[in-house]
Amino acid sequence: MKILVITAHPDDVDFGAGGTVATWIAEGHEVVYCLATDGQAGGSDNTVTRDEVAALRRREQTAAANMLGVTELHWLGFPDGAVVADLNLRREISAVIRIVKPDRVLTQSGERNYNRIYASHPDHLATGEAALCAVYPDARNEFAFPELLSERGLSPHSVPETWIMAGPNPKHFVDTTDVIDKKIAALLCHASQHTDPEGLPERMRGWGEMIAEAGGLPKGRTAEAFLVVDTK
Repeated sequence: MKILVITAHPDDVDFGAGGTVATWIAEGHEVVYCLATDGQAGGSDNTVTRDEVAALRRREQTAAANMLGVTELHWLGFPDGAVVADLNLRREISAVIRIVKPDRVLTQSGERNYNRIYASHPDHLATGEAALCAVYPDARNEFAFPELLSERGLSPHSVPETWIMAGPNPKHFVDTTDVIDKKIAALLCHASQHTDPEGLPERMRGWGEMIAEAGGLPKGRTAEAFLVVDTK
């Protein structure tokens, strides 16, 4: 199976689905990343330019992806902090879907989660909304963005299912206990974003255990949660 992960920023996938990606890779699936921005608005270092931050965050995300076994990344280059779910973003995500031809897409929720507001960064909401619009109906419809076919030679593609992370109503839980160390290692690759890297492992395990408990998994297990949508 080929799986395309679509997120707004470097590190989004590692926080929300790093363990699930590691599990899929271990099962023999191919995972590809698509990032709407380079993350140039991230971090707190004002002594470097935003272009330097963007380059650094690309390197960090590439290293984190490689840590989990992902080697193909598509960068869309939209401005960090100013992502909107407009036709431009929908077109470019549709293009990546047509290039990769995934059997499954994993993306962020376009629905605000008031119980965990940090998951609902405006860029996350916009990317999730645009990604779902690209899955249905844009990427499968040759008359939506016809230039993708006429100018880029990208044939339509239908994605059978879409997994949504960080939304308010997850119903599917993936046990990540056996790969939690890989998730943490991937997250630590994003060194420019951590103010307390030493405390990260404990926080991730605690968060994972809380999700696992919500999903009915045995005590001591860790998990990640998703809403799975039929998009055939």
